[in-house]
Amino acid sequence: MKIVFLVEEPSMGEVLEVILPQILSCQTEFTVIPHQGYGDLRMSIPKKLNIWREDDVRFVIVHDQDNKDCVALKRELENLCRPYNRHVLIRIACHELEAWYFGDLKAVSKAYGKKLENLSSKSAYRVPDNIMAPKERLKRLIPEHQQISGAKRIAPYMDIYSNTSKSFNVFVEGVRRLERDA
Repeated sequence: MKIVFLVEEPSMGEVLEVILPQILSCQTEFTVIPHQGYGDLRMSIPKKLNIWREDDVRFVIVHDQDNKDCVALKRELENLCRPYNRHVLIRIACHELEAWYFGDLKAVSKAYGKKLENLSSKSAYRVPDNIMAPKERLKRLIPEHQQISGAKRIAPYMDIYSNTSKSFNVFVEGVRRLERDA
């Protein structure tokens, strides 16, 4: 089986390239295709679902919630995929990929050599998916953080078993279920 991940941004692609081997069995092949934002992803989805002809392929679409209504965004993406009758899993990162980083502050600390783990006990960080504008919050904590280079730095330290971001855990479980039910 093969799973094709269509992601909104290159930084998400960098993270998935590192963590997917920890999530998927070695029998499952995967390809990560990053896009340059929502518009690019939205234009690409119908093309990819229509022309991809490998046997036994599944698709996962990963999109940032940003300031959109999660349910409406997921429904919009489902409607975009429906005409192609393909196996598609849609996952929304609440609010942005950086919330997944806040769910694993040990990884961020190791990546940047800063003591940030204790932030997770503070109410503002306890529920990573509730952090508004996590990208900006991370930038304030770590001014040198850049999206793509930061993804490359943080991803190798991410622990898929102890992340406190609910949307991260829903992503991991959904991908495992997609693989298991194939």
